[in-house]
Amino acid sequence: MQISDLKILFFDIGGVLLSNGWGHESRILAAEKFGLNYKEMDQLHNFIFNVYEIGSVNLDQYLDTVIFNHPRDFVREDFKEFMYSQSVELPGMLAWLKEWKKDCGFRIISINNEGKELNDYRVQKFKLHTCFDAFISSCEVKMRKPDPRIFELAMGIAQATPSQCVYFDDRIMFANMAKTLGLRAFQHTSFESTKEILEELKKEQFDRFGPPR
Repeated sequence: MQISDLKILFFDIGGVLLSNGWGHESRILAAEKFGLNYKEMDQLHNFIFNVYEIGSVNLDQYLDTVIFNHPRDFVREDFKEFMYSQSVELPGMLAWLKEWKKDCGFRIISINNEGKELNDYRVQKFKLHTCFDAFISSCEVKMRKPDPRIFELAMGIAQATPSQCVYFDDRIMFANMAKTLGLRAFQHTSFESTKEILEELKKEQFDRFGPPR
């Protein structure tokens, strides 16, 4: 890839900027807090969560299948509140990226797997509009990583070729899928390592073209 062609930075959100929206650690905590059978909960979650993430069922339908398939001694809103509370900002990355974006010269777009209610909550709660120019979220585009079509759609929306794009994801499988499509992709393993890569991209771009106007 010629660095002069660099145009778009694509980022995952969960595991890079924020905790995962509803990962297995959170589900284990939910089982403990609400007195649930985790094994049953996890089996039902695996059955339907991918369908939730592509927007084919809503959060209430997910909960009807996974949690409220039995009478419970807690109410739906309390469980939803717990789900939302599991989204937290990871140290360093998001706050830094919001500042870095102001003069980095790149457009930054998310490619993330997330159900709609959780996705909307996270965008608003953590003010993700301040670091992303657009969101390619599975719940909105009806496909999810590692489906190669979601990367192709993202590039089409951005009007960018693979050689003009760099992608960051904490899951190596997703980064590798992006690579097979011609994107330059990195597995995010820490704030410091990703920050170093981004600063180098910015430096090389500035050395060639000067600061963005």
